Amino acid sequence: MDSVPASLTAPLTTAEIARVQRRTVGVLSVAQVLGGIAFGATLSLGAVLAADISGDETFSGLAAAAVTFGTALSAIPLARLARRRGRRLSLATGMAIALVGVTLVVLAVGIRSFPLLLAAFLLVGGGQAANLQSRFAAADLATDASRGRDLSIVVWATTIGAVLGPNLTGPGEVAGEALGMPPLTGPYVFTIVGQVLAIALYFAALRPDPLLLAQRVVSDADANTESTPIAKPDQPRAARYAIFAIAAAHGVMVAVMAMTPVHLLHQGATLTIIGITLSLHIAGMYALSPVFGILADRLGRVPTILLGQVIVAAALVTASFGQDSPIAVTVGLILLGLGWSATTVAGSALLTEASSEGQRTRRQGLSDFTMSIVAATGAILAGVILGWIGYGGLALLVGIAVVGVIALAPLGRVAAGTRAT
Repeated sequence: MDSVPASLTAPLTTAEIARVQRRTVGVLSVAQVLGGIAFGATLSLGAVLAADISGDETFSGLAAAAVTFGTALSAIPLARLARRRGRRLSLATGMAIALVGVTLVVLAVGIRSFPLLLAAFLLVGGGQAANLQSRFAAADLATDASRGRDLSIVVWATTIGAVLGPNLTGPGEVAGEALGMPPLTGPYVFTIVGQVLAIALYFAALRPDPLLLAQRVVSDADANTESTPIAKPDQPRAARYAIFAIAAAHGVMVAVMAMTPVHLLHQGATLTIIGITLSLHIAGMYALSPVFGILADRLGRVPTILLGQVIVAAALVTASFGQDSPIAVTVGLILLGLGWSATTVAGSALLTEASSEGQRTRRQGLSDFTMSIVAATGAILAGVILGWIGYGGLALLVGIAVVGVIALAPLGRVAAGTRAT
């Protein structure tokens, strides 16, 4: 295990831990902005590049699928690395893998190699896995009173990058042309810069490492038979419920969102309308996450998860019965984003506090792996279901997952005296 600075080897007071936690949340938030810019620019062109290099629009969705599977494959190894060496090295490694991937994307476009392009996007998923892990890093030193809020602030920071990234396409093309890059790869200049800056920020500013410091605080408390608000008794049943709720919400969201552009096109909507719908959906996913974080701290994790599921159910009903109206579909997508946000924020906080210090990172990696695999599978199956029973039928069918999360809610209750019940 890496050591912490000598100035922090003495027992820490609650105030000192809180001060380190505030700094950690700030650093992670800035890094999320940089990472969001990087991946917003990357994914906005992925489908275009896949169709162009393969010569077949049928393969355009494989770029996003490759990134999703890459995220899943990276989640558990990065969590294990965090456990052994700390969040700083783990997060920087994920971004470094993605940096290699983006470089290979540019090379693949230059030599017109579709297999290399898909392999490159697989590596890009390592950066997305790091971005997901950041929300858990924000909870390493948090207490019950602030865990949801701190985690949600880092999730919210993604909004800035997600909005800015796709809008850098024009300036990126100008920069890419000046640098002699292959057509359509210019925006990756901003991706590379964002990733390099994020890596540098992790190494320079994420000190002391929040996970390593949390491990030491818990170890010191155990040695002195004291209690600490960071350490929690292990409650695997509640942790499994949290993993299920997060994965179910993510799978439902991805399945419906992935098919919405196709459905709207069939309804005669313009690309502008489709773009606005997806932008508002993304805003719903991230913009109000601090609100749900505060609710999770004050009302409890499980009640906030259930609130998220009620919102998701309202979204699915609205999208299904209003499938012929672009306005109703847009409202449904906004609600879907809000429900996803509430469930993900509260579920991540529940997973963290339902796991003992020795189990946390393993389960966090498993959660990110599961949600990514469910999302990729959901996106693939959604196309089949759309052709079978239509958009309205798809929206209602995936509601089975909502029923499951609500029905299993009693499993999410943790020991009395915490805010998760």
